[in-house]
Amino acid sequence: MMNWFRTSALLRAKGVMGINRRNAEYTLPHNPRNCYPLVDDKILTKQLAAKAGVAVPELYGVIEIQQQVRALPQLLAKFRDFVVKPARGSQGDGIIVVTGRSRTLYRAADGSLLDDHEMCFHVSNILSGVYSLGGQTDKALIEYRVNFDPVFEAITYRGVPDVRIIVFRGVPVMAMVRLPTRLSGGKANLHQGAIGTGVDMATGRTLTAVWRTEIVSEHPDTGNPVSGVQIPHWDTLIELAARSYELTGLGYQGIDIVLDRDKGPLILELNARPGLAIQIANQAGLGTRLEIAERELPRLRTVADRVAFARERFAHAGPSTGPASDEARAVVQQAPIVLGE
Repeated sequence: MMNWFRTSALLRAKGVMGINRRNAEYTLPHNPRNCYPLVDDKILTKQLAAKAGVAVPELYGVIEIQQQVRALPQLLAKFRDFVVKPARGSQGDGIIVVTGRSRTLYRAADGSLLDDHEMCFHVSNILSGVYSLGGQTDKALIEYRVNFDPVFEAITYRGVPDVRIIVFRGVPVMAMVRLPTRLSGGKANLHQGAIGTGVDMATGRTLTAVWRTEIVSEHPDTGNPVSGVQIPHWDTLIELAARSYELTGLGYQGIDIVLDRDKGPLILELNARPGLAIQIANQAGLGTRLEIAERELPRLRTVADRVAFARERFAHAGPSTGPASDEARAVVQQAPIVLGE
C-alpha cells in the first residue's frame, strides 16, 4: 500500500488539483464575490436560466416564512410527486424527493413515508437554516420531480442521476455522471455514497467509475456495467456548459444537468465551489486541463470555439473499462485526504 506522501506526489505529477490550489488559483481570482449569490441561491439561478432561455425544473412554489408552513399541505395536495429543497443548500442536504403517495402519506425516493406533520417540520427546519450554507435563514422550494432518461434505468437506484461539468471561463474541461445508490439514499451526491463515472468529453460516453474509495465497473445495487454508456443529448449538454460562463460571470464553476425523459436536458444548479473528486472518476488531473485551456483562451472567442476545443483536446485516449491496478486503487483510497474533499 502506498503511503500518503507517495500518493500525494503521484497525484501532483498527474496534474491532479487539491482544494488549496483550486481556491488560490481558480476560485478566488476568477469568481467575483458579487456573482456568488447567483449560484448559491437556487431561486436566483432559476431566474437567470429562464431569462437566458435555458430550461430548468418547473417551480411549483416557494415557502419563505414560518407562517406559510401551515398552508404547505394544501400546496402539496396539487401534486402527486415533487421535490422539496433548500434554496441555499449544499451537498444534497435537506432535499426530499417525493415519488408518489400512499393514502395520506408522502412516499420518498428512499422508500420512507412521511405525513403532513413531518413534511411541515422538515420545511420549517429548512427555513431555520439547518441545511443552508453557513446556517443562514433560508427558503424552501417545491419543484417538478425529474423523470430520468431511460438510458440510466439499469445503472441507478431510485433517484435521479445528473451530469456534472466543470467549466473554466466558458471552456468545459471535465465531466462526470453521478449515479444514485442505496447507500446514498437515492441522491446523486458522491459524499453520501453515489457513484461517479468519468465522461469522454468528445463523445459523451462514460468511462471509469468510483464509488466511495473503490474503482468499480458495475453499479453496486443493479449489478449492471456503468462504463461505456452513451449520455443522450451530449451536444446540448456541453454547449449548455460552455454558455454558463456568460450566464453567471463565474470563471470557475460546475454545472449540474439532469436529463428528463420528456423535457430533455434541464439545468439543476450551478456551483461556484465544485468538488474535486471528478478527477478520480476520470483518472485525469484538472490542473493539467485547466492549464491547457488557459493558454488557448485568447483564440476561443465563441461558444462554438470553446465546445470544439474541449471535444478535441480533452477527448479520452485509452480504454474506458478494464481492471484497475493496485496503484490506481491505492490512489483512489487516499485521494480524498490529498484533495481535501
